[in-house]
Amino acid sequence: MKTQDEFEDYYNIYWVFTQLCNDKCDHCYNNSGPQGKRISHEDCMAIIDNLPQRLQHLILSGGEPLADKKLLYAILERLGEKYGDSLHITLQFNGDLLTPKVLDELIDKGVDQFSIASIDRYHKKQGARKEVLSELFESRGIGLMGREENLDKEGRDTLKQRNLIYGFFGATEDMWLGGNWARGRALKKGIWLKDGTHNFCNIHSGGRGFLGRNGENIIQEISIQLWAINPCCPGTASAMGDARTEKVTDVLTRMSKHEVMRKINQGDAYGMGESIGIDAQEGLKRSIELGNVCLWCDEFFTKHYDMKTQQPITKDETVRP
Repeated sequence: MKTQDEFEDYYNIYWVFTQLCNDKCDHCYNNSGPQGKRISHEDCMAIIDNLPQRLQHLILSGGEPLADKKLLYAILERLGEKYGDSLHITLQFNGDLLTPKVLDELIDKGVDQFSIASIDRYHKKQGARKEVLSELFESRGIGLMGREENLDKEGRDTLKQRNLIYGFFGATEDMWLGGNWARGRALKKGIWLKDGTHNFCNIHSGGRGFLGRNGENIIQEISIQLWAINPCCPGTASAMGDARTEKVTDVLTRMSKHEVMRKINQGDAYGMGESIGIDAQEGLKRSIELGNVCLWCDEFFTKHYDMKTQQPITKDETVRP
């Protein structure tokens, strides 16, 4: 179990602050689109106030962040007030709405890294702007990044000291978004990885390491979906906490007290129920039957274990997400 102060020094938070988007992709795990969910300016300011005091890296995503540009700019300004230049900020977006003027404004407001997440067949432009965007970034002296997820801790910790960087990626059938996550529009459209033996919880963007690295060379990360605090990007059926009203450090400290959450921290989605009598073989069996480990996780947190109380669910009870 960790203390609250230990969680005040956190590596990475992935924050989807808006689900508003100029596109409506079939693979979108959070149902983003022109009518996507949004939260208020006041909510976003409260969330920033509740972030850890010593945060190294923050990824702002959507939806399409530039579809909610006024709110994005307000967030960047408040982050600058709180963290100064100590925070490395990545903007993950589709690039459709980026212009030279907007790029200059983003640089001025503190964005260090530009991650274009639309180089695949699911997005409207299917990567057609890649060359134009590359030229735009290069014209501002922004360099093409390498594969940052392969860096060791020392390399990752120096990211914030580097010059501005940009990069491209996209969804594929075997990795990221629709390739794995049985969520949102991806689930409805059938664009998700139907393989219960694939333990997404044990890889980057899964739950592994969200409470701490345990000496391993992995990235410590949580996600905040609008306001919902999650141990992973797909998100658990019920949130760990509400970033509008709770300190992130308080939520993580609370989660660290429970064996179920410590199992998720180990990336052991199949065995997360062992402390309440559900062995790993049963977890694997249900994942295979349901077709995806995330669907087993949903079942676990609605039929077997209450995230809010961190207690087993009594017979015939079901928790609503």
